[in-house]
Amino acid sequence: MGENLFVGMAKGLRTWLESQHFVPLVTDVFLMLLAVVGVLAFLFLNALFLIYYDRKFGAWVQARLGPNRVGPRGIFQTVADTVKLFAKEIFIPNNVDRWPYLLAPVLIFTIPVMLFLVIPFGKGMVPYDLNLGVLYLVAITSVETIVLWMAGWSSNNKYSLLGAMRSVAQMLSYEMPVILAMLSVVMMAGSMKLSDIVAAQQKVWFIFLQPVGFLIYFIAVNAEFKRTPFDLVEGESEIISGPYTEYSGMNFALFFLAEYTNFMIGAIMVTTLFLGGWNAPFGWTFIPSWLWFIIKMYFVITLYMWTRWTFLRIRIDQMLNFAWKFLLPVSLANIFITGFGLYLYRMIRW
Repeated sequence: MGENLFVGMAKGLRTWLESQHFVPLVTDVFLMLLAVVGVLAFLFLNALFLIYYDRKFGAWVQARLGPNRVGPRGIFQTVADTVKLFAKEIFIPNNVDRWPYLLAPVLIFTIPVMLFLVIPFGKGMVPYDLNLGVLYLVAITSVETIVLWMAGWSSNNKYSLLGAMRSVAQMLSYEMPVILAMLSVVMMAGSMKLSDIVAAQQKVWFIFLQPVGFLIYFIAVNAEFKRTPFDLVEGESEIISGPYTEYSGMNFALFFLAEYTNFMIGAIMVTTLFLGGWNAPFGWTFIPSWLWFIIKMYFVITLYMWTRWTFLRIRIDQMLNFAWKFLLPVSLANIFITGFGLYLYRMIRW
């Protein structure tokens, strides 16, 4: 019953609308708008929860209390902080390039919303099963580099520009290991469609067949999303939040929410590419596939949080050297070994 909960709700709503004699075009548009509103609500509420969870987890790791004043166990602290940010005046400094400056916070939050289009959240639960799903993800996430550069350049502030330059350098450096790790998964599955990649892991998850690819992807995605120990580009105590220095109020809140939404997207991709997606482990199919997907996603999120609150921040030169001199050669070697292994496997089967 729970397996088809969301699909059944959508079908039931469509049937009801058709019984009210709405024309098919109006029904389709209404359902599409409802889905977009649902995705935005999920992203916003999940980002609020992730911020609270991150604070509490960090407090637990560092043996302190964390948020504990607003609501039971401080659960409404993030809501109060968000309301405060949205209520603040949006201050626009003199001499900024106005349109790029105002457009950047909107675009940075649009990117993760677009990524949700091709992600299979459960059995038969993918908004649009694109044949080139992996290529679509790479293309859309790459746009974030341009948006960050736009925010830093248009702010007319040397600290913002410096932060943007470092952000772009870091994201470009770690983009190649990310793509090569995804390519190894595509080679194993024989398809760029995400639903096919999940289906190929029905018996064995790719984390067991591609352990090196998993580690490369896990580390590189952490760096792409600028999480500790790769967060120097936004270091609050060094360069005061990098490209976001001149942003305040709701504009800054959008960057902040986008950061946590991107963080969730990273965990979703690790789940889809290496942890079997919505496939149930040990044949435990009595739990709905979409619930398995959420459980795995939060497991990966917890791993990323443990990394953040355990390791020390590294310097920009160490960060770039690690990408170009270690991760990239290892990624290329992994691709070669994967190709050779697949060739041998086909030879033996033949």
